[in-house]
Amino acid sequence: MIILHAFAGCHYLDVIWKDVRSELKAKGFVICPGFIPNEDLQELRADMELACSSASGAIHGIRNLLRRETTRRIANGDALIQTVTSILGSPASCVRGIYFDKPATANWAVPWHQDLTIAVAERVETPGFGPWSVKEGVVHVQPPAEVLERMVTVRIHLDDCDSENGPLWVALGTHRLGRIPESEISGLIDRSNHAECVVSAGGAVLMMPLILHCSATSRSRKPRRVVHLEYAAEALPGSLRWESSLSTC
Repeated sequence: MIILHAFAGCHYLDVIWKDVRSELKAKGFVICPGFIPNEDLQELRADMELACSSASGAIHGIRNLLRRETTRRIANGDALIQTVTSILGSPASCVRGIYFDKPATANWAVPWHQDLTIAVAERVETPGFGPWSVKEGVVHVQPPAEVLERMVTVRIHLDDCDSENGPLWVALGTHRLGRIPESEISGLIDRSNHAECVVSAGGAVLMMPLILHCSATSRSRKPRRVVHLEYAAEALPGSLRWESSLSTC
C-alpha cells in the first residue's frame, strides 16, 4: 500500500501522481498522512465546532458542508484542486461535503456499503439516474456506476484515528465491481482482503466511492471527526447539475 505525504507544513511535496492513480485503480484507496496544512486543519476544526455549537442538541453529522464558506474555500483551494485534478486526469471540483463525528456519547457502527448517491441542484429525470431522495432539503440521486467511477473521495481527519476509535475499513479492489447488490455484499466481504485506515490528524484517506467500506463502534473516548469531500471532473449529463453549482464564494 502506498502511503503518501501530500503536504509538508503549508506546501505540497512533489509526489508521483501516476502511482497514486495506479494505487486507487488497483485497490481503491490511498492513505495520505499530513494531507492538509496545519492552518487549514485548525480552520476546519473551528468551523465544525462553530456549526455544531450553533445547532440545537448534539450534532454528530452535518450535510451540505459546501454551503459553509470556510469548508468551501479549503475544499476548492488551488492546492487541493490541483491534487485531485492530477489524480482524476481532468480539472476537478468539490461536489459534496459531509461532516462525521463519532463521540463516545453517540457511538455507532456503519455496515459494509458503497457510496452510491450524489447531490444535485434539482430533480431532472435522466436515463440511468435513480432512485431519487431529498436529504435536508437537497436532492440526491443514484447515478450510473460510470459516474461514480470517475469520482474520488477525500476524507480529511480532524483528529487522530487509531484502531480504538472506529476507523474506516475497506475491502480491497471491490470498487472495480460496479454497483454491488446488497444481497451479495456479505459473501463478497468474506472473500475479500480488508485494510484498516489508521490516520493521524491532518491526514486523509483518498478512496473511490464504489469501494466497500465500513466502520466499527469506537472503543475510545477520543473523538473521530472527519470532513468527507467528494470530487468530480465532469459535468452531469443533460440538464442535471451538481448541487455544488448553487454554492458561490
